[in-house]
Amino acid sequence: MKKLRMIAAALLVACAHATIITPVADAQTGAQVEDPAEDFDALDARIAALMAQNDVKGMAVAIIDGDEIRHVRAFGHANVENQVPLETDSIMYAASITKAAFAYMVLQLVDEGKIDLDRPISEYLAKPLPEYNEGDRDWSSLKGDEDWRLLTPRMLLNHSSGLANLRWLEPDMDMSFHFTPGTAYAYSGEGFYLLQFVLEQGLGLNVKNEMQRRIYDRFGMPNTSMQWREDFADHVADGYKFDGSFVPHDQRDNVSASGSMDTTIADQARMWRGMLMGEGLSPEMRAEWTRGQVPISTKSKFPTIDVLGTYDPRGPQVHLAGGLGVDTWEGPSGRFFAKGGHNEWTGNIAQCDEANKRCVVLLGNDVRAELIYPAITAMVLGDTRYPWWWTYPELFGDE
Repeated sequence: MKKLRMIAAALLVACAHATIITPVADAQTGAQVEDPAEDFDALDARIAALMAQNDVKGMAVAIIDGDEIRHVRAFGHANVENQVPLETDSIMYAASITKAAFAYMVLQLVDEGKIDLDRPISEYLAKPLPEYNEGDRDWSSLKGDEDWRLLTPRMLLNHSSGLANLRWLEPDMDMSFHFTPGTAYAYSGEGFYLLQFVLEQGLGLNVKNEMQRRIYDRFGMPNTSMQWREDFADHVADGYKFDGSFVPHDQRDNVSASGSMDTTIADQARMWRGMLMGEGLSPEMRAEWTRGQVPISTKSKFPTIDVLGTYDPRGPQVHLAGGLGVDTWEGPSGRFFAKGGHNEWTGNIAQCDEANKRCVVLLGNDVRAELIYPAITAMVLGDTRYPWWWTYPELFGDE
């Protein structure tokens, strides 16, 4: 693992400055700054070279500049064994990038007065949460712990619920609170599951339909869904683990606010452009989406509960914090925000410069793509000061 960190660090240093640049005006100061990604042919060549050096089977990139999608490109293979190329319309697994889109949808409901970020979820449910005990939405283990009454939609979206990331990581899969809700940050997919449950049980909404109407249809995303569609089968991307082993694309039947979105890099470009520009939200809710709300100072993001109580000064130095479905920090030009998505065969991240209204979106159907994301991000956005050491400690923990 130390060797991996050394390789990744060397790539970051070597590639961050190896770009063709043109001057543009900084949004805050008006001063001329470098635009690293103006020459997209050169950028693509460097990405292809990095992939070859690191045996990355497939990945895709999108670059957004203000209201314009500047560049969308896919590299490598959707399926190596059958020599199927990865295309910009190949169906890829978004994983936890779903959380950013779900939070954006919830904020539309806030704008319409259908839900309040700071109203306890108990006021939306017909009976106490621990009395719901069906299937994978069994909350009966919280019986006798009244902390659930403190939970609000805001806490569930900014990862301050106190719940573990996933219930199957808990002893006997029994959910419990690891700290008083609202007092700390601990990444929790269960918090998103719970807010989805509140929307469905308390407000009578169909989350799949709301995401389709409010996000995918709004932003013109024909190849994106919260649930597997049979028409995806002809242009699907399979996955590859770190050791290169093959994993077929997971056809997810359950709608999950935490991470069930199938999508394409072309659709993600449209989504992040729309969300960056605040389409469909009031200016107040758009600002709330990326406002740092829960300070983060732990040594790493995962394991969620195990790192509670650890400290790394680099987080506070860049004002790293949880927003609503995104992470935020202070970069050279001001606020940046990001959302990643990861499993054993998927590596995704979107990073955005709030002040200059620029984003890079990276989707990988090979988890090894994460090795080269710092270098690619630096080529597109420059030095963002993103805490790679916190997000991927096994790769960049010593940076």
